Amino acid sequence: MSKDLVVILTALNLEYQAVRRKLAGPQVHRHERGTRFEVGTVQGTSCRVALGLTNKGNHSAAVIAERAIQEFSPVAVLFVGVAGALWDTTRLGDVVMATHVYAYHGGTSEDDGLKARPRVWEAAHGISQLGSYLARVNDWADDTPGRGRAPQVRFGAIAAGEVVQNSKISAEARWIRQHYNDALAIEMEAAGVAQAGHLNGAPVAIIRGISDRADGTKSSAKDRNWQPRAAANAAAFAARLAVELVGEQEQIAMSQAGRADTTGKLEGHVRNTAHNSTVGIMAGSVKESSVYLNADPKVTSPADLVGELDALREHLKRHHAEGVLDDDTYREALAELGFARRAAREKTPESSKRATMALKRLRGLIAEFPELVARLAPLVVAAGDVS
Repeated sequence: MSKDLVVILTALNLEYQAVRRKLAGPQVHRHERGTRFEVGTVQGTSCRVALGLTNKGNHSAAVIAERAIQEFSPVAVLFVGVAGALWDTTRLGDVVMATHVYAYHGGTSEDDGLKARPRVWEAAHGISQLGSYLARVNDWADDTPGRGRAPQVRFGAIAAGEVVQNSKISAEARWIRQHYNDALAIEMEAAGVAQAGHLNGAPVAIIRGISDRADGTKSSAKDRNWQPRAAANAAAFAARLAVELVGEQEQIAMSQAGRADTTGKLEGHVRNTAHNSTVGIMAGSVKESSVYLNADPKVTSPADLVGELDALREHLKRHHAEGVLDDDTYREALAELGFARRAAREKTPESSKRATMALKRLRGLIAEFPELVARLAPLVVAAGDVS
């Protein structure tokens, strides 16, 4: 994982430019398949941002998000832009950060009507907590004279579909407000980005500035006024969130380094003084005269990694047999595990990268199962180190 980099994606050029104005020294980064990103730093900070344009729609957004995650291994993916409000309680110019995302076009058509069958992705707990903190601090908005009241941050569901919604009385508008009455805003990309993040084990935040009410009152004059303001507000909040996310990673790295230093000192103490004594100690493993605390699986070669992956497969099998893992998740998890295993056996730097990404996708699939995640975490690191 790139601990100092956050990916920010937008669907419209207007939104892209709003984020780009927050960056210093953006440089073009071209993906091997032609997708162009710009990588710069948030002004006045060391936080790097890889900025990309997805264009409209969940499908395009999912593909570009997947590509960005594999290319940059970011701390998180932020999708930033404008959206329509579903209720009058959300004011134009305010920012909505999604607590969860509905893919509302899922359904089944029956004789008595259309029945909702949505997919839902919840925002990562850490990002939600950080977003709430920044909203309470409330010092993220641009201080631009003549812009009226300061925008506020709202937290709630965002509905993502495949069509532009601009009606309050159409059949689809009534259906959305009936089945997704807790959604604050509606747009066309969040479901794709959320799905990509879920499958790749990457935290995702959806951040939308409210530019209209999706109720038939949209007009060109209003769009010219509110779209840039809403996009700028969303970009300001996203930039602050990105900086805080990277800052947290730096704190975590420092804390881990401190613990590693303490562990090393304790290991040396045990090795040098316990020659003729009986020592009781909670240890991950003991090798000859050395004690290793909280030891991860020792993976020093591709063969070791393959062996650990085989052991993980047995744990997946047991969870499935016990009914903890459903059939679909189990099948997808085995597919990713098999892909990682084959890549690990190839013993090349490129195959190491493929194995790492497969294991990250696996991590997204089993994120709800702490025991499996704990067993997988050191293997993700090992896959990047072994070639």
